[in-house]
This record gives sequence, C-alpha cells and structure tokens, in this order.
Amino acid sequence: MTITSSPADRSPRFAVGRVLTAVAATAALVSAVAAIADVAGAGADTRIVETWRMVGLAVFAGLFALLAARPHALPYLWELVLASKLALTVAALGYQAAGSATGTATIIAADGGLFVLLLAAYLCVRGWRAIRPPRGRAASA
Repeated sequence: MTITSSPADRSPRFAVGRVLTAVAATAALVSAVAAIADVAGAGADTRIVETWRMVGLAVFAGLFALLAARPHALPYLWELVLASKLALTVAALGYQAAGSATGTATIIAADGGLFVLLLAAYLCVRGWRAIRPPRGRAASA
C-alpha cells in the first residue's frame, strides 16, 4: 500500500505533530530500557508483571515510532493508542479517588501526559485522515 504525500504533509504543523510523536516514541523506549532493571530486581511475585510492563513499553515505543514515520499509513492506530492512554488515565483517576491503588499519580502523569502529547500530535497531522483513502484513490471493496 503506497500512501502519497500531500502539501499538507510538508507543513510546519505536520512536522510538529511528527516530532511530538517521535518524542513519545523516545520516552517509551527510554522507559522500556529503564524497566530492564525493574525486571532484574523483581521478586517472584512481581517479575511477570514487570516483564509485561517492560514489553508493553517497548511495543508502544514501536507504535509511536510507526505513527511518527508514517502518520497516515495505518488506519485506526492513532485512535487505538489514544484510547489506551485515556483508559489508563481514567482508571488511575478512579483508583486514586477511591484510594484503592498505589502509584496512581505516576500513571496519571505518565499516561495522561502521553495522551495530551499524542492528542496534540494527532490534531497536528490530522491523524483521522489515515482512516480515509488518499485523494484520487477509491477505497477497495
């Protein structure tokens, strides 16, 4: 599948969106690398959770990198990552309000911050355009 670029893809706003997404990718990659120490130091009761977290961070680093490189290439990927970051933020806010989980402030800051950053990038690159076929090409049936 070839995606043709449009003049809008070369606008300063579009470039800002790609940079914001690259920042998200870099932050997730740095967090994944830092999580190696958490996995190595984890006890038997938390090792699998720490491993799951580390792998998830690495996967999101890759997803963000794909969005930075080709913002309109993968339909619904923007919406998927935005929904994930929003869901984690809302869950952490709920747990914090109920006083039923520790570490919620970290999740609110990290995932809430990523949600805002990615939403800004989504708006800059007009990420919803990934859902539609490029101009001049009909959708395949």
